[in-house]
Amino acid sequence: MKFTSSVLTLFALAGSSSAFAPVSSKPAFTSLTAYPLETLGEEGTESFRLQYNGDDGKPISPWHDIPLEGSKEGTYNMVVEIPKMTKAKMEVATKEENNPIAQDMKKGKLRDYHGPIFWNYGCLPQTWEDPNAEHPVMKCFGDDDPIDVVEIGGSALAMGSVKEVKALGVLAMIDDGELDWKVVAIATDDPLAEKYNDIDDVPAAVKDGIREWFRWYKTPDDKPLNSFGYDEKFLDVAQTKEIIAETNDSWKKLKADGSEKLWLN
Repeated sequence: MKFTSSVLTLFALAGSSSAFAPVSSKPAFTSLTAYPLETLGEEGTESFRLQYNGDDGKPISPWHDIPLEGSKEGTYNMVVEIPKMTKAKMEVATKEENNPIAQDMKKGKLRDYHGPIFWNYGCLPQTWEDPNAEHPVMKCFGDDDPIDVVEIGGSALAMGSVKEVKALGVLAMIDDGELDWKVVAIATDDPLAEKYNDIDDVPAAVKDGIREWFRWYKTPDDKPLNSFGYDEKFLDVAQTKEIIAETNDSWKKLKADGSEKLWLN
């Protein structure tokens, strides 16, 4: 069964349209990166890469060289891959040298979502969901990527920016049999950051929108619905921080053990 992007939009907006910014083809991006970026190739093509550089102008890895923890206690650095209200499926290329941001490929074609994502999306550096470690509760293995972040603030964050965020909760998504955690976070300088300190502070419409968007987003490609652990509930901030710490430990082990397929410096 196939669903159009308009149907996906209705699923994501279920509950309260005020929970999301209005759809815009040209969102007003907020540029927040503290790391020099270099654009290689043309955006929207297979050759496009967004490369991070250090202060000396030499390439660095957003996955391995940007610290996990933010400048303020209890915060984290989010690498923004996909700005809100956009469709191109951009991601840190874990197998490429220096791990630039590139557009994902599927069956030889550039991958796009079938409708815009309603939040800023990215990952936490220095984390890894271990595909060799079985989760004791859900009995499935990690998806071999850094842990994902869904940032629910009001601004569209620029692709490649590194944003300090406050974790609020986490959803245990199971995608094609793999565990794919979705951390819900808020930018520390967003007006809502003072009000949101745990997942129960987040409106139900926002949480329902996130869950349903990720449940349905692959169905236009004749993929099955994604499922969720823990009775589809978001875990609280304390549990979220434990999971982030676990994925950081997995990353440290990965760096120590090495890998034949992932680029680790």
